[in-house]
Amino acid sequence: MNTSDIQTRAINTLRFLSADGVQQANSGHPGLPMGAAAMAFTIWTRHLHHNPHNPKWMGRDRFLLSGGHGSMLLYSLLHLTGYDLSLDELKNFRQWGSRTPGHPEFGLTPGVEMTTGPLGQGFATGVGMAIASTHLAAVYSPELFDNFIYAIVTDGDLMEGVASEAASLAGHLQLGKLIYLYDDNHISIDGSTDLAFTEDRAKRFEAYGWHVQKVNDGNNVDAIDAAIIAAKYDPRPSIIMCRTVIGFGAPKKQGTSKVHGEPLGDEELNAAKENLRWPKAPRFYIPDDVLDFYREAAERGQQAESAWKQKFTEFKKSNPEKGTELERRLAGRLPKGWEKVLPVFPADTKGMATRAASGKVINALAPILPELLGGSADLAPSNNTKIENVPAFQKESPHGRNFHFGVREHAMGAALNGMALFGGLIPYGGTFLVFSDYNRPAIRIAALSHIPSIFIFTHDSIGLGEDGPTHQPVEHLAALRAIPNLTVIRPADANETVQAWKVALARRDGPTVLALTRQAVPTFQPSNLQLEKGAYVLGAFGKKAPDVILMASGSEVSLIMDAAKKLHEKGHSVRVVSVPSWELFEKQDAAYRESVLPKKVAARVAVEAGVGMGWERFVGPGGKVISIERFGASAPYKVIYEKLGLTVENIIAQARSVIPKKIAKPKSKVKKTVNKKTVKRK
Repeated sequence: MNTSDIQTRAINTLRFLSADGVQQANSGHPGLPMGAAAMAFTIWTRHLHHNPHNPKWMGRDRFLLSGGHGSMLLYSLLHLTGYDLSLDELKNFRQWGSRTPGHPEFGLTPGVEMTTGPLGQGFATGVGMAIASTHLAAVYSPELFDNFIYAIVTDGDLMEGVASEAASLAGHLQLGKLIYLYDDNHISIDGSTDLAFTEDRAKRFEAYGWHVQKVNDGNNVDAIDAAIIAAKYDPRPSIIMCRTVIGFGAPKKQGTSKVHGEPLGDEELNAAKENLRWPKAPRFYIPDDVLDFYREAAERGQQAESAWKQKFTEFKKSNPEKGTELERRLAGRLPKGWEKVLPVFPADTKGMATRAASGKVINALAPILPELLGGSADLAPSNNTKIENVPAFQKESPHGRNFHFGVREHAMGAALNGMALFGGLIPYGGTFLVFSDYNRPAIRIAALSHIPSIFIFTHDSIGLGEDGPTHQPVEHLAALRAIPNLTVIRPADANETVQAWKVALARRDGPTVLALTRQAVPTFQPSNLQLEKGAYVLGAFGKKAPDVILMASGSEVSLIMDAAKKLHEKGHSVRVVSVPSWELFEKQDAAYRESVLPKKVAARVAVEAGVGMGWERFVGPGGKVISIERFGASAPYKVIYEKLGLTVENIIAQARSVIPKKIAKPKSKVKKTVNKKTVKRK
């Protein structure tokens, strides 16, 4: 059997495993796998360093299918090369409980490096992976971190704004580890890309500072191979523009939008197989010699991993301290006693902004947590994200830990995910809370994928003041809390901020949002804070059971504390509950939740400088929520708080309105003497 013959049949195996899977599911996208099969074949059989028997091997290259709708292509590659993904799973494509969902999901399917589907996210997340590999190579060893980040990207990816942001950042940083193959098939769902996407993509990427090559025939394996080799030797990020035919082989549908997002149909599928000289039956056919050819990847992978482990052993011998540190980082362990460096802030009525406290925490941790790194979207002085006396990550200083993401929140969020997914790093990124909308797609991917990225959102309410409603978040806390597996923490003071960081660093199964104030807030006594429980009793005024419970998050906690003191002076027993994180509180057992918010106390008032949606679960039918159900205004923040009812006086009034009226004891019955004399009317 000659090489070209098995190569052709190996590529067609990818095409028809994918098309058969889509047809059996009666749902999916056959066009991309059929058109991009030769590109994927070239990457996976000639360049990708990976070990199917150990998908988490640190020394591997990464492959991202940014066009996640073509997922059957990736599943076919994983099965053929020997990952733990059976043929039955391919036959169960898009079905309940399968490991072959409609779009690839990280953590579900072995060998899937990230969850893709929302276009542009794979492109941008790969930039973060390249940053991570480049940084670790500079800090430890280029031999240990010689990874390349490969991706197949699509027209849709390049149209999405997040890809433009990420491409610009990657070009600036000259991330030569990026090698992206562009599936340039000129087709989108609506039809030809001429309808909406007509710029010169090659010149666009040249302007970003990328190395751009063109392959005129996306089925020419040797040409693709040569382009990848050239890309490896170029210091710039590379994009290889491969002119392909979507749905290649399908006689009536290839090159049309009809093949993008729907099954071929039995007739067209059989015609495609006949066209490419492939057996019509059985479905999911894999020639034995083709399977043997692909399965050679396992042996190559084990050899490559063994060689890498030997390099790691030699590195540890030569650099015992760094070797131990790197081993710890790659295992995702924090150093022993790391909590001891966390600052403790004394009680102070003047206090400080929680964003300022966060900056102090970052700088306290930085010397003992070399994996902690990050930056902001051109807001470092405002977000307090800078690590002092440490260089920025730039082309000339890849060992740097401060990141200038520029005004690119979309790309920043995805890059954080990429860094976290790569391993060995704890990345954080900052912007204003109102701009969390720009981070939201990446946050959602992080939550879905259990990625422990940390998002620092400052200027968290109308408390930012004069910048006005364009910059004052109102609905954002509620919107973020609506995302499953996202932990949102809005600390009340400097010491809660310390604890919030402690929670975020220890959390390894999902992302964390820290919502921090612009304005100073009082610092409470640090001894009785229990932020890790999500909600806790911060203050109790009165020895008897509480008449009313006041609860709040963030900057409003100081308001309810002041209100509680005044209510107590008027004879009421008041409990003050700080609620920095709904998600953490709801993870506590029922007994603890009852101890904080006992059912017998129905009089409750919640206060938050945002929309009240969701607080009803805590105040119940007998309580009230003081919130903001409108946009803010441009004025000093204290004026805005007063005008919108976020005042101690209003909290007191609302609390008194929900406290049950005292029921007077009935007087004992006394026998009355009735004067039976007639009283004349005047």
